[in-house]
Amino acid sequence: MAPLPYDPERVVISGNENPMGPSKEGLEALLKVAPMGWRYNPQGENLDFQAQLVASENVKQGYVVAYPGSSIPLANSFPAFTSPTRPWVMGQPGYGGGGGRWVGNKVIQVPLRKDYTHDVEAMIKADPNAGAYYICNPNNPTGTLTPRKDLEYILANKPKDAVLVIDEAYVHFAGPDNYSTELVRQDKDVVVLRTFSKIYGMAGIRCGATFGRPDLLSKISQYGGTGFMPVTATACAAASMKANPGLLVERLAINKKNREYAMEKMDKLGVSYIPSVANFFMMSVKGMTAAQVGTAMLAKKVQLAGANRWPSMPNHIRVTAGSWDDMTKFNAALEQVVKEGPPKMASAG
Repeated sequence: MAPLPYDPERVVISGNENPMGPSKEGLEALLKVAPMGWRYNPQGENLDFQAQLVASENVKQGYVVAYPGSSIPLANSFPAFTSPTRPWVMGQPGYGGGGGRWVGNKVIQVPLRKDYTHDVEAMIKADPNAGAYYICNPNNPTGTLTPRKDLEYILANKPKDAVLVIDEAYVHFAGPDNYSTELVRQDKDVVVLRTFSKIYGMAGIRCGATFGRPDLLSKISQYGGTGFMPVTATACAAASMKANPGLLVERLAINKKNREYAMEKMDKLGVSYIPSVANFFMMSVKGMTAAQVGTAMLAKKVQLAGANRWPSMPNHIRVTAGSWDDMTKFNAALEQVVKEGPPKMASAG
């Protein structure tokens, strides 16, 4: 779907972006190194980035590779670990399910449990000879966590040469107790994807990292996308990690406050939602499809995620937890939508 024309009055809470933006320290480092943007090689303020990645998760040298975001290593993981006879197994609904089909490899989508965690037993049964088992944790779009014991179940029951790919784009919002890089430190068959797009507010700057054993990382990198990183991105990310130890705690609290502000309103309106630990949630308005809710909210200048992205949940639509002002406007618009009921939709004919 083509992006909507820019409207400064529209509240855009559709892309899981973080309105807190880059940290003050990160922006200062970015501006300082920007004049060196004509150089390919790292300069000045971004020389600390690789060391910060290693130190942040206490992994060995060679166990982390930087990428411009986490989308590239996720896409590369499909051809790296799957084949026409060794599929990619993931949850439904989940994120990034189309990659395998681009290279002719099969994707098996397994419905989540009733509590919206990954049904790891069913994932193994779906194909005991899969090449990769993928868990987005917290899951996009449900915002739910799959516990560590389930990750360990896959590792204990997967084929010996298969890989567990854990996408932790939103894990900072869930807190450090839910990080799974400990499995990397244990040399397990695990690849962990991270990004600075979410809690660090750097979605448009593009910076991320992949953690895993060197042999696994080399399989991913052979499909391209590594090497030169934007010097502005690495400077901003490194400064954000080291300059303010309380940054993540502060942002986690703000996100939770704004998310719960919307949930309190939904409780009053009788709108159902899936409890989330991320910076987004799924909601359902009684008597309305996701498409109807999206259309009605957009008419009131509140843009939510595309309604047809998760066919297995046709009555749920994803909402990003924006700023306090964003969620105040979301609450007001939702109250009107609930009161007015389903909008008139354009006919297909």
